[in-house]
Amino acid sequence: MRSIWNGAISFGLVSIPVKLMNATENHSISFRQIHLADGGRIRYRKVCELDEREVSGAETGKGYQDPDGTVVPITDEDLASLPLPTAKTIEIEGFVPASAVDPLQLDSAYYLAANGVPAGKPYALLREALRRSEKVAVAKYALRGRERLGMLRVVDDVIALHGLLWPDEIRGPEGVAPETDVRIRDAELDLADALMNTLGEADLDTLHDDYREAVEELVAAKAAGEPVEPEGEEEPGGGEVIDLMAALENSVRAAKGSPRQDDGEVADVHPIESGRAASKRGGGGGGTEKAGGAAAEGRGSKARGAKGAGPEKKASDEAREPAAKKKAAAKKSSTGTTTAKKSPAKKSPAKKSSSTKSAAKKSSAGKASAGKSAASESQAKKKTAAKKKTAAKKTAAKKSSSGTRRDASGRSSRPARTRTSA
Repeated sequence: MRSIWNGAISFGLVSIPVKLMNATENHSISFRQIHLADGGRIRYRKVCELDEREVSGAETGKGYQDPDGTVVPITDEDLASLPLPTAKTIEIEGFVPASAVDPLQLDSAYYLAANGVPAGKPYALLREALRRSEKVAVAKYALRGRERLGMLRVVDDVIALHGLLWPDEIRGPEGVAPETDVRIRDAELDLADALMNTLGEADLDTLHDDYREAVEELVAAKAAGEPVEPEGEEEPGGGEVIDLMAALENSVRAAKGSPRQDDGEVADVHPIESGRAASKRGGGGGGTEKAGGAAAEGRGSKARGAKGAGPEKKASDEAREPAAKKKAAAKKSSTGTTTAKKSPAKKSPAKKSSSTKSAAKKSSAGKASAGKSAASESQAKKKTAAKKKTAAKKTAAKKSSSGTRRDASGRSSRPARTRTSA
């Protein structure tokens, strides 16, 4: 590394010769301003406002402008004559815990290297003292014509110098915080903690500038004459958060990698059958749809019945289901047999087959009604015969009771039996 400053660290009476080197570097891509007509570079020239002519660097100097507009010239000799103890010295003022330094004060970072072999021993002594005390050193130094505030700390086996802003250069946060009173519930804090634990720690070594890489690829493609296709614009992820709890829950769920469900449960995954498999199982595409609709309607009616029915009703329904299924199967098989017998060998149109089926249905209905009427007539005849028999029995009983009665003279009204000799 190339040193940008040479001096010494003043540690009490100990002086440590050091060299200052930049610890950071800027990787941002810089652009030139060009003339669009011919691609020529546009430069800024120093022009004097009074005589309106360009001046060189040797003719320029420093000046301070008063609030009233008066300019006071300041030369380099004037600045060099000022007493500046830190012009070539990093003067340590004291030691504080690292947590005492506000990160807002951190500025540029530099590495300090021992300048020469004699500086190795005091350099290592200061480094190990800072390491063991777990503190940082606060120092003042001068760089590029001004005095600055700095912090010395140990990075691996090297002493690093961080430039600090002066305390009066840090602006206060007045008017930045939310003006309204905001109350945070414990449940929201728990979800925030869960989200932090799920995201885990950030690996700073793996982070990089994606935009810079995209710009480099764009420049390389244009230099090679390749067409550049614009990428699709991403939808903005910002916006007003309506439900903070829902946003936190969704963030935790997304960080864990689980699928998003509205009811908070994981959906069951069922395989979808192909059309051929469904037709084999249900006996054709139309039959499958009808059977599916009937099954869905049956399930709905069962669910409606199960809500209002008791356990006895459920048991009777379950007992009747197999019988009903058997009757339906038998009916289908019988209808299928009759239609097979009646249908001719030649294929008939769909209208004829439907009319034949309807006629067969009408004839079977007529036969069934005729059978029912005959059965009802026989039952009526049996009932009238039974009534006649009961009436005859009643009259015979009345006659027998009247024959056993005696008349007023005390004689029996029953006729005398004639005895015959053997």
